[in-house]
Amino acid sequence: MFHFGAAGYAPWKSGGAQLRKGPRVTAEAIEADSGAGSRDGDSRPLRIALLSYKGNPFCGGQGVYVRHLSRELARLGHRVEVIGAQPYPVLDGGVPLTELPSLDLYRQPDPFRTPEAGEFRDWIDAVEVATMWTGGFPEPLTFSLRARRHLRARAGQFDVVHDNQTLGYGLLGDLGAPLVTTIHHPITVDRRLDLAAAESRGKRLSVRRWYGFTRMQKRVARQLPSVVTVSGSSKQEIADDLAVRPDRIHVVHIGADTDLFSPDPAVPEIPGRIVTTASADVPLKGLVYLVEALAKLRTEQPAAHLVVVGRRAEDGPVAQAIERYGLENAVEFVKGISDAELVHLVRGAQIACVPSLYEGFSLPAAEAMATGTPLVATTGGAIPEVAGPDGVSCLAVPTGDAGALAVALGRLLGDPELRERLGAAGRERVLARFTWAKAAQGTVELYRAAIARQPGRRRNAAAGGAR
Repeated sequence: MFHFGAAGYAPWKSGGAQLRKGPRVTAEAIEADSGAGSRDGDSRPLRIALLSYKGNPFCGGQGVYVRHLSRELARLGHRVEVIGAQPYPVLDGGVPLTELPSLDLYRQPDPFRTPEAGEFRDWIDAVEVATMWTGGFPEPLTFSLRARRHLRARAGQFDVVHDNQTLGYGLLGDLGAPLVTTIHHPITVDRRLDLAAAESRGKRLSVRRWYGFTRMQKRVARQLPSVVTVSGSSKQEIADDLAVRPDRIHVVHIGADTDLFSPDPAVPEIPGRIVTTASADVPLKGLVYLVEALAKLRTEQPAAHLVVVGRRAEDGPVAQAIERYGLENAVEFVKGISDAELVHLVRGAQIACVPSLYEGFSLPAAEAMATGTPLVATTGGAIPEVAGPDGVSCLAVPTGDAGALAVALGRLLGDPELRERLGAAGRERVLARFTWAKAAQGTVELYRAAIARQPGRRRNAAAGGAR
């Protein structure tokens, strides 16, 4: 249930650390040929290097993606090795992690720290610190440089390299295996929204400097032979914002862990409870509109209250709205909870809400639907692809409209039969379209296509399972 952002810590915010053509493979296409074994059983297992420059599964959706995709790839019989930097991903199913440590400049409780002289190992470390000192975000570049050095030293050990949205200069050129890159959505979208939310010239300058790495990502993206993205909406954004040729972009929907996120009738509903996932200082998440909607809603339904899975900001629009409307006792923030605690929280809510202005996919929507919790969601970005039609598997509202949110939330709180119907339909939709097993199957198809485009690699790929 986390946002697929790129940056880990933003200095203009008030919180702590920050989750068309060609061989198109979609969840629907996989459904039409649902035999996982037959799709992926015709060739030997692949040796996959999965790169993750930022992998915390509790603070950003990139860690969620790496954790679940790597597990399902391993279940298909492939040999997956995750190569990552801090915060290191949590992995399942015996998937090995190779650590490529950065200087971890944004760690808590001392973000923007100055490293001791003995911590510097090479010129890449110097670039990392210099970029941070000048207000930029260095990790995509510096991780890509370390990853290139590591992969070249291990040439011949992998059949494919899968980069999870690093998009750094170091990944251009020969890595010893074909490259497939996931772009969840262009970070230029985050940049536009953060610039729009910046309240002063100084903050706008900080935003522009922080997002300086997006220039590199644009240049790299245009040279990539194979891009995977998670929705049709993201595909269009990648083509428009990053100028990637549409025939190089392939949609493979991600999904929910439907064994974990599942209904449990034994968990009692808490009257009036609405749950959402958002950091209060990320404008893209639209939390301020949900807080305003809650204030309107409580004039008619005073039991309505909100639980936010994410970081509370001590200042900013959300904090100001909570104080202005006197909602201190009606809005609770929780963070750092376990998977089991998260699922229990969602199951106990009467409504799950996704108020985002934009999402490249929306794991919060898919996971809430998987639990059978009825959903109110905006129409931002790819959310309609996940949530489905208004009145069928969710209640849909326009982005940035607190009044419409209040009406939809009030309607759902007051209609138990509608909650039950939407909850059941949402669960069925996720099972049919959005699971990690389907995501792994579609991703392997793209791996094999990338390998096939490099004839010199075919023999190595075919022999990978025997080594």
